[in-house]
Amino acid sequence: MEHDYVSDGLLARTRAEEIPAKGATVRITDSYRDVSGEVLSAVSDTMKPGERTRAVAARIRSIVRAVEQKYPRKSAEVAEMFAGKTYVLFISTTLRDVRLVYVPPRSIGDFGGENDNWVWPRHTGDFSFMRAYVAPDGGAAEYSPENIPYRPRKFLKVQPAGVDVEDSVFVLGYPGRTYRHRTSHYLAFEEQLRLPYIADLYEWQIAVMEGEGKADRAIALKHDSRIKGLANTSKNYRGKLKGLRRLGLVAKEREEEERLQRWIDADPARKARYGTVLAETDAVYREMALTSPRDITLDYLRVSSTLLSTAITIVDAARERLKPDEQREGAYTDKNFKRTQESVSLSIRNLYEPTERAFLLEMLLRASRLTPDVRILELESIIGGRTPGAVIERYVESALGRTTLKKLAVVTHLFGQTADSLESNGDPFLELARALVPAYKSLREMRQEREGKLSRLAALFVDAKEAFLQKDFIPDANSTLRFTYGRIRGFSPADATHYQPITTLTGVMQKTSGTEPFVSPAKLIKLYRNKDFGRFVHRRLKDVPVALLYNLDTAGGNSGSPLLNASGELVGVNFDRAFEATINDFAWSEEYSRSIAVDIRYVLGVTEKIGGATHLLREMGL
Repeated sequence: MEHDYVSDGLLARTRAEEIPAKGATVRITDSYRDVSGEVLSAVSDTMKPGERTRAVAARIRSIVRAVEQKYPRKSAEVAEMFAGKTYVLFISTTLRDVRLVYVPPRSIGDFGGENDNWVWPRHTGDFSFMRAYVAPDGGAAEYSPENIPYRPRKFLKVQPAGVDVEDSVFVLGYPGRTYRHRTSHYLAFEEQLRLPYIADLYEWQIAVMEGEGKADRAIALKHDSRIKGLANTSKNYRGKLKGLRRLGLVAKEREEEERLQRWIDADPARKARYGTVLAETDAVYREMALTSPRDITLDYLRVSSTLLSTAITIVDAARERLKPDEQREGAYTDKNFKRTQESVSLSIRNLYEPTERAFLLEMLLRASRLTPDVRILELESIIGGRTPGAVIERYVESALGRTTLKKLAVVTHLFGQTADSLESNGDPFLELARALVPAYKSLREMRQEREGKLSRLAALFVDAKEAFLQKDFIPDANSTLRFTYGRIRGFSPADATHYQPITTLTGVMQKTSGTEPFVSPAKLIKLYRNKDFGRFVHRRLKDVPVALLYNLDTAGGNSGSPLLNASGELVGVNFDRAFEATINDFAWSEEYSRSIAVDIRYVLGVTEKIGGATHLLREMGL
């Protein structure tokens, strides 16, 4: 609480005052090349689906290992561009010493809070300045006081004149995941089962955490990042569900698949190659739907309970670290293990026991209500069969009272233990983790089997659909470098409604009510009243532009991507989409797909006028 950077912001006036942004990294893509032939040479038509999945994963690890041995200071990643069909090797530099330089107060950086999240018009100054550091010899390094600022070969020129309506813009960034080449069976599974479950669970968890932190800022700070992440996902999923239903996307995809099937059946050669693809895909998703209650409960039992997640990571690490590095799961390789430990440590430092109690109890109660055909027997063996709620409550109280995993020193020590020594450790969460190993192993193997089936079928489906439609497809986003372009442009999301694509400081003042989350700093209000906008006024609007709307194709992961004008100059920072565009992950449309950036003029104006950080503007050549 003595350093509430979330509420108050931060300004480092010198390099020495910059503070580590723990967990943040900078990835710079150096090169990429297609390695589909190398990857797919590891599979054969005689392989079982699970074998295929494991063979592809092993070949990818082999390629990555060879590249990183050749270039010790580089990171390698093989990304699947089309499932079961196309793979690309990306080589990048990862900078691990990143420090905070300037963060505006939350009343600017998160103005509107969750009320305005995924909403247009937007008036949020969502930006920060960070600086990347490297070792004195220029190589990537962990944090050290001796490190020096990174000097890139190229950097973006900031354009303080900004942009106007219909100006051309583009984004280079790392969109997370899209799912536009999936079948109707996938979309139906998402709409009916996965999305509503997670949205409901997250909304409940958010309400619990907000209630616990309402009267205590120290508790609220422990929960802040988790709440923000859950709220972002929950509202996104609600938008997806609304979009799926509004567009009738499942029904539309089924109609297209029926036309595709008729086209396939009309030719013997096509029928021999593609005839059963859709039916086989349907069978996989029907099976997934049957086991979904168990699968998703196992997933979110681990995700929801910090102590169980920690215990599982410790148990898995003891087993995985005995294997050769190239055979380990990603989190436990030499390259990633320190980051895994840091992530667990951060979770333990932010542990708040009442939250842990509520979340663990809820997930165990949900598990106890599963139908007999999908019961988690491994869980029942620890707690005591299909027990009533009172028994589960007593188990949770006992486990929380006896565990030592709440102590960071204990967790750090256990990460160095062998599987045998952990076996004799009587900590209740370690016991629960060990009991659940078979359940998670079975779930992992079942998903590998399904992934193997769907990977082969997806490749055939895309081939058939491209031939049927006589066009090539753009690969789905997968957190690799992507380019998208378009224009600053408004839209009409509903009858008789049209949104302009630029919001202004006047809009911030109109929303400012003095009640969270619509509270503006007194300094910003004074600047507005005095019309003290400096050089960052929009010439046509005679006001400071705050946010921009445009018809680019972005997805989760594009937050922080630079918005560039036609000359490649920085004019904004992408941070969100309109609510109607949450469906982007499944389908993009000029009609409703709109993304949002904070305007560079607001970034610069706030930095100069509110932060007093004129030294940063000078450093940017302004």
